[in-house]
Amino acid sequence: MENSILTMSFGTGQILDLLARLVVNTIFIFILARSFYFPKSRRRDFFFTYLMLGFAIFMLIHLMGDAKLKTGIAMGLFAIFCIMRYRTESVPIREMTYIFIVIALAAINGLAWDTGTTRGDAYPVGAWAFSIVEVFCTDLIFVLILVLAEKVNWVKGLAYKYIRYDKIDLIVPEKREELIADLKRRTGLEITRVDIGSIDFLKDMALIKIYYNDNAEGDGNSEFKMPKVYE
Repeated sequence: MENSILTMSFGTGQILDLLARLVVNTIFIFILARSFYFPKSRRRDFFFTYLMLGFAIFMLIHLMGDAKLKTGIAMGLFAIFCIMRYRTESVPIREMTYIFIVIALAAINGLAWDTGTTRGDAYPVGAWAFSIVEVFCTDLIFVLILVLAEKVNWVKGLAYKYIRYDKIDLIVPEKREELIADLKRRTGLEITRVDIGSIDFLKDMALIKIYYNDNAEGDGNSEFKMPKVYE
């Protein structure tokens, strides 16, 4: 009776281990995507991507334990996403950072516990429960670090935007102060610096990049960029 309480069969242990880790993994990735990423960026496409990416990587790593390829697969996934960067579009650095964190969480949750048991061995309940608590605490540390990084205003942000500007008579260096004053009046932003890009005299249009103090919750650099002609 005592042995039945302290151990469980290999099949039962595998199922409970999978379900418990999947629940922990899903909860923390949902917290990461919904509570930290989404409120600032408001992008449902990346929110969906993070949830499904975390689930897919966790299942892939966890269920390939018998092939003894877990560590290699985890490192390979890091390398693939670092190189690929979702080549269909240019992914902003903040979104890429969250992708990296999602991969890290899913890999940790899928890799963390290995007691050396083989098929047919009994799973020690105490060691299994301790491993789940350890995974939970590790994920909690990730969340706490994100709280410090996202919620605490460590530095004053300097954001930027690209603007098509119509008063090209103000783009000359001698009228830079007038240009900034006009942009402040028209945009309502606390602009600190302006870079002049391409100039089209036929359309009386210039492409400019403005830098301003970012005191809002949103990320002024994340989503929208001018065409490559600006570069």
